[in-house]
Amino acid sequence: MAFFNLSAFYFFYFAAVGVYIIFLPKVLHDIGYTPSDIGMLFALAPLMRFLTPFLFLKHIELTKNIFKWSLYLSVLSSLLFYITINDFTLFLINNLILGICLSLVLPYIEVYAITQLGKSKYGKSRLYGSIGFMVVALVLARFLDNPNVALHYYLIATILTAYFSILIIKSEDNSIKADDTAQDKFSVLTYWPFWLSLFLMQVSFGGFYNFFTIYETAHGISLEMTSYLWAFGVVCEIIMLYFQAPILKNNLILVIKISIFLTIIRWLILYLYPDSLTMTFISQSIHALSFGLYHSAVIMYLYTLYSDKKLAQQFMFGFAYGLGGFIGAIIAGWTYGEYIFLYSALIALFAFGSLYIKNISIFR
Repeated sequence: MAFFNLSAFYFFYFAAVGVYIIFLPKVLHDIGYTPSDIGMLFALAPLMRFLTPFLFLKHIELTKNIFKWSLYLSVLSSLLFYITINDFTLFLINNLILGICLSLVLPYIEVYAITQLGKSKYGKSRLYGSIGFMVVALVLARFLDNPNVALHYYLIATILTAYFSILIIKSEDNSIKADDTAQDKFSVLTYWPFWLSLFLMQVSFGGFYNFFTIYETAHGISLEMTSYLWAFGVVCEIIMLYFQAPILKNNLILVIKISIFLTIIRWLILYLYPDSLTMTFISQSIHALSFGLYHSAVIMYLYTLYSDKKLAQQFMFGFAYGLGGFIGAIIAGWTYGEYIFLYSALIALFAFGSLYIKNISIFR
């Protein structure tokens, strides 16, 4: 039952993410928001994802009750979209609250999923998130003839996310405890080369997430074919999540290093062969490792590294995907052009090199 509930959670959570990042910008543009307004609004989510964990560093603990309230507030924020969307200030505040809530939901569930499913089944459950994201991308595009349609989809997905989250915590057996075998209490500075690598890895994705479609269409690949490239990358990710369990039984730092190294190759392929459809498909196939396998290896490693597992996951999503995504988007905007993926490869190279900094016990 835990597997089903977790799989359903991932499906609807990432379906909501799909609506939010794929279609909501278009909705806002259609109702009169300027590009700068949209940019400011969508910078909030990664920024809140980065800032929120600091609230939990000393004085607050991510308990079951706080988790429940974050679910209730996320549903309320989704409802308030209908009322606030036509007023920039109100919509900004609403998104700020939503960003705080969502920065708590996924870390909590990820720890529960690892505890309950382990390495053997985690990927097979997590892949439903990729399926949910892909399904909403394919389905909603056919029906988005009115701004409210996207809001309906987002509200439904958020409600179902909350529903399955409640089912999950009802069956929680309080097995998420401090791990006596963990090497140390939570501290970013103790293992700063690892955290630096996490941050730089996500910065390197800035060009891909924000400019891949523009980059490829500018080099003669059609918009329709580019959408197939996106979908192909997600399919490769799903396959990896399903079959990754044996790989994750190996040295996780080595797995992370290999994933980053192949990410460097991925960005170099896009730089060297931007107009080659075959090479671009090859680069997209690497998404299976540079996102699917890398993400799983990182959260598994953090789970064994720290006693405060929830806080470690909060900081991972905040520091890497939050701050890293935020800075990555800014750098991608500054560097967009012929060399954007060469810069991405260099940043990923620094992420790779960070894991070779000496005298850090976790890298022995």
